[in-house]
Amino acid sequence: MTQGQLQPKRKLRLGAFIMATGHHIAAWRHPGAQADAGVNIQHYIALAQTAERGLFDQVFVADSPGIWHKGDKESFSRQGRLSHFEPVTLWAALAAVTKHIGFVATASTTYEDPYLLARKFASLDHISQGRAAWNVVTTSAENVHGNFGLEAHPDPALRYERAHEFVDVVKGLWDSFEDDAFSRDKASGVYFDPDKLHTLNHIGKHLKVKGPLNIERSVQGHPVIVQAGSSEDGKELAAATAEAIFTAWTSLAEAQAFYSDVKGRMAKFGRRPEQLLVLPGISPVIGRTEAEAQAKWAELQALIHPSVGLATLEPFWPGEDLSQWDLDARPPYIPEPPKGINSRAHVVLELARREKYTVRQLYEYLAGARGHWVVVGTPVQIADRMQEWFENGAADGFNVMPPVLPASLDDFVELVVPELQKRGLFRTAYEGNTLRENLGLERPVSRYAEPQAKAA
Repeated sequence: MTQGQLQPKRKLRLGAFIMATGHHIAAWRHPGAQADAGVNIQHYIALAQTAERGLFDQVFVADSPGIWHKGDKESFSRQGRLSHFEPVTLWAALAAVTKHIGFVATASTTYEDPYLLARKFASLDHISQGRAAWNVVTTSAENVHGNFGLEAHPDPALRYERAHEFVDVVKGLWDSFEDDAFSRDKASGVYFDPDKLHTLNHIGKHLKVKGPLNIERSVQGHPVIVQAGSSEDGKELAAATAEAIFTAWTSLAEAQAFYSDVKGRMAKFGRRPEQLLVLPGISPVIGRTEAEAQAKWAELQALIHPSVGLATLEPFWPGEDLSQWDLDARPPYIPEPPKGINSRAHVVLELARREKYTVRQLYEYLAGARGHWVVVGTPVQIADRMQEWFENGAADGFNVMPPVLPASLDDFVELVVPELQKRGLFRTAYEGNTLRENLGLERPVSRYAEPQAKAA
């Protein structure tokens, strides 16, 4: 940029966080929801194409290597999120029917194999022509270990220690081939340069991986690294490795503190603040009028069965029989978050203290987006709130969590996106061809590149 030129105005980034029928816990019961959405490919095709029409950077699905189960048998029978696609497989299919939008898939460093993970994400990046991202999780669910022949779920410190090593191994495997290793010269008969193939030979505390990977470097160099933990260990992992972080806050002050904290940790890892995008979750309930928005919210809340609502609170009151509580009174007590539990406990319990919610009010709030920020209002009101966080050191963009699908995503694209564009806060066209380019992130240089290439 030459002297005197204006710095381009910072634009917010948008991801669509897709939870099959929607993020509201009773969304599957809504008349406008696709009840079998978790295994309905046409449903996901339509959602991805809608998000792309709205110029979103990426779509994301949460995932776990085990079944999602909360509460007793009755509440379990009423939960609509038990059957769903494996995300990398899903995104590979959707890459063929989209051109610009990126795909964020969740995969666990605790229960996956680093070589196989590196291979499938590199494949997704090639299939999508540079639109893949890996959401790095350590898996907090304690009902998963039996699926992998383990006697117990590893403790958080061990999981995060392994995660740091795991991410480094995967990045090393993605660098197995240098960018120009493949000449594929038919005239000479030379397919590639063996001197530009590198064997990792990693031997660490938790992992032993030889390599090399059997797929070349993609157009992005590496798929984008995303992380979603907001605990102390999670913030350290994000500061060291992530290029985007999904997080959950319900107040501007909390979001600002987190933003400052995680960006402030990056220097010790040799990284700059702009190399990490902080994307809080927002679940918008949108109406053309306030009355319409409130009516939509009330309609959803009326679909919550109390047993399902109480099941959302059980993790925060471990060992307590919540069925004995008066739903229209405040919780009998609010515990301190146990040591080692993830940061969602802090968000939920602080919300209960701050807002003085009754039991019913608390689970009704959590039913919307599990402790993420729920905003009910008109497009202008929702854009106002997003702009406030974006311009006051709380967010680089947002992970939009539609309460009911497909209707809530349609509402956001048709009503809120134009309002953000009118304010100059959001793009009117995609800037690049890859997810990295659209997010404004640098392409990583191979660890085996010549020193002058690394310095460029």
